[in-house]
Amino acid sequence: MKPFLFLLINFALIALADTPVLSSSRRYLSLEETVEIAREQSPDAMMARHRYRGSYWRHRSFRATYLPHLRFEATIPNLNRSIAPITLPDGSDVFIRRSLATSSGTLSLNQRIGVTGGQLYVSSGLQRIDLIRDDRTEASYLTTPINIGYRQPIFAFNQFKWDRRIEPLRYEEARRRYIENMEDLSIRATNLFFDLLLAQINKEINEFNLGINDTLYQIARGRYELGRIAENELLQMELNVLNSEAVLEESVVSYEAAMFRFRSFMGFDDLHDLELIPPEEPHDLVIDVGVALAEARSNRADILAHQREVLEAESNVEQARADHRFNANIFAVYGLTQSAESFSESYRHPLDQQQLSIGIQIPILDWGVSRGRVRMAESNRELINTTVNQAVVDFEQEVFLRVMAFNMLDSQLEIARKADVIAEKRYEVTRQRFLIGRIDIIDLNLAFEERDRAKQRYLSALRNYWRGFYEMRRLTLYDFVNDKPISADFDAL
Repeated sequence: MKPFLFLLINFALIALADTPVLSSSRRYLSLEETVEIAREQSPDAMMARHRYRGSYWRHRSFRATYLPHLRFEATIPNLNRSIAPITLPDGSDVFIRRSLATSSGTLSLNQRIGVTGGQLYVSSGLQRIDLIRDDRTEASYLTTPINIGYRQPIFAFNQFKWDRRIEPLRYEEARRRYIENMEDLSIRATNLFFDLLLAQINKEINEFNLGINDTLYQIARGRYELGRIAENELLQMELNVLNSEAVLEESVVSYEAAMFRFRSFMGFDDLHDLELIPPEEPHDLVIDVGVALAEARSNRADILAHQREVLEAESNVEQARADHRFNANIFAVYGLTQSAESFSESYRHPLDQQQLSIGIQIPILDWGVSRGRVRMAESNRELINTTVNQAVVDFEQEVFLRVMAFNMLDSQLEIARKADVIAEKRYEVTRQRFLIGRIDIIDLNLAFEERDRAKQRYLSALRNYWRGFYEMRRLTLYDFVNDKPISADFDAL
């Protein structure tokens, strides 16, 4: 009975030594907390927010281009002292020295017309000229109380029309891409969480195994001295202790490396005493393939990206065709103007002014350059259509396969859990039989290795389930637990 009592005392000491002491400096993290922190404060989350903000301000700038733009331009003043040629009334040219100062100001309101691609503007301007002489200064004014102008291209490519269709898709794509980036963070956080958790549990198991093997070695030495076991069994026990020490050192290095990667990703700077809590058993979730496909089509950014790429290809074809044909531009202005030697008189009895110009561009001979550009744009459009169609088929197939694989993870996890429980019980039974001398060290080692493998398989199955769970969220942008699409607080961003 003495060896058995000695073993029980050692087991108790090891259990007490491995019991975690609650400390205010120790921080415990679950999987859900890890994912939440990663989405809030990790460097990757901050970069994703900045990328979205860039897309947001691009969209704001696009919308602002269709609003009226008010602009004021002025020159106050422009002084010119020089010798310049002038033409006298008799037609002769002479050089004279002149000194004058000019000042001008124009207030204009511009509005783009997206439907037609034209531009409307209304302006008002004032100019003053001060002719500086030796004895006096003469001033004159030219006013334009109002000027209304319109510029309209005819048969030209209307970029504004296409931008009104493409840019909203691009912005909505950016919103969905941000949600996908957040789900990517969840997947990466899950992977790093389980990397650290496995390293943490491996280190704890190896510490416990070293204690057990050392205790069994001490018992074996006592038995060997009594002549109850052979020398080879004693040497095997001593070898087990040495192997346990080597494995423990390796597990400590792996744990520190996993901890460094985890802290770097999470953005933790001064957190040293950290312990992860294994996640609970997963919820009972079976995903319907049809629902997953429908939600993926409705929510994924790739679907909008495909639509945007098709529109851009169509836009390029239309632009190539427009550059190949007859083009014209119409510019028309109507306004009022007046000049006088005093400011008040320059606004009295204004005279009307009109301007109309029509410019044309007719391609005659370019040796097939324009036609080649049209054919290239059409070919690129067909290529994009084919690529998009294939991408949609591959996307739907990926969703189908991922859903089928995820629905099997729950049963695989249950099998791994049961195998872990059985392997643990088998090891305990084998260890008890070894202590009473009913089996040799080989059977004990086999049970010992099988127990560790079963524990690793269970943790691996648990990791596969939670990683698959977040991958399904990312694949469909749908929360199957709460039965609603995944969204984000874009106003807060």
